[in-house]
Amino acid sequence: MIIGTPKEIKNNEFRVGLNTASVMALTNQGHRVLLETRAGMGSGMSDEDYIVAGATIVASAEEVYAQADMIVKVKEPLASEYELIRAGQIVFTYFHFASSLELTKAMIKSKAICIAYETVEDKQGRLPLLTPMSEVAGRMSVQQGAKYLEKPQGGKGQLLGGVPGSAPAKVMIIGAGVVGTEAAKMAAGLGAQVLLLDINLDRLRYLSEILPPNVTPLYSSQESIAKNISDSDLIIGAVLIPGAKAPNIISRKMLQNMERGTVLVDVAVDQGGCFESCQPTTHEDPTYVVDGVVHYCVANIPGAVPMTATNALNNTTLPFVQLLANQGWREGCANNASLNQGLSIYDGKIVHAAVANTFGLPLYENAI
Repeated sequence: MIIGTPKEIKNNEFRVGLNTASVMALTNQGHRVLLETRAGMGSGMSDEDYIVAGATIVASAEEVYAQADMIVKVKEPLASEYELIRAGQIVFTYFHFASSLELTKAMIKSKAICIAYETVEDKQGRLPLLTPMSEVAGRMSVQQGAKYLEKPQGGKGQLLGGVPGSAPAKVMIIGAGVVGTEAAKMAAGLGAQVLLLDINLDRLRYLSEILPPNVTPLYSSQESIAKNISDSDLIIGAVLIPGAKAPNIISRKMLQNMERGTVLVDVAVDQGGCFESCQPTTHEDPTYVVDGVVHYCVANIPGAVPMTATNALNNTTLPFVQLLANQGWREGCANNASLNQGLSIYDGKIVHAAVANTFGLPLYENAI
């Protein structure tokens, strides 16, 4: 199979779909890998590194899309890429369809085979291709939140961990999945007072046993959220419904109950956001202020640490890329239930229920 990786074009996105280790593994199996020139530079991998690994370097994304049977990316295709995608071409990437009707309609029109990293699900209900980026985003949500709590950045001027004689910041994290748990670990490690909210009591019981004593697992309800937002310094939204739009947990009206300079970090922004006042931002212009509250809503948070994120992602995606390359998408999805869960659109039809339900579009039976 010919496998292609173009350079990512989302704002300040420095990750790359295939690292040199993945290229070597694929070419050793007899596949041809095309890489757009300088695609890996942001992740610390030069064209020469890729050539040594066995890749063929081409001058443009157009060449990659024109020749490749399968495109392996990191982020969803942007508008300038829609017309490059061919009918019958496999596109394997983070799609986050629920956040964009435009993207969904474009991929339906393309008649490409769209397999979304974020909905590949194993037998235990885990999302193995989302997990590594959730780990990165969870940790970075605290790192960025601490930064924007600084007064020159528009925050309260609160040091996350405080110092002896001065209280630490209060951090409220909504959602105790991978993102929320990693955020809690990071915030606790910096010395903050942490509330970790979720509706899964079994999860909360487990986390109460393994997390430090400055983390308080708390059942998530409208009352518990409303009670704690008024004195929280940093609030992190980490709610996920696989494949579907994130629910609004904090309304615009609730911002009025927060202190000026409070920081909101919405990690669910790439699925529509769990704060009503959330609008996607970029690493170039990451924040805005509503009612005195600082919003950080960057839709590709891990793109800021590509050397870590690219390798972490490839560690999990490579086996699935190999499966698709060796067996083709029909046989690969038929033989691997986890991969089949990622199949969202093919032949112009939506076959993933959460995507169809989000937009009220027809759902077709997945006949694989």
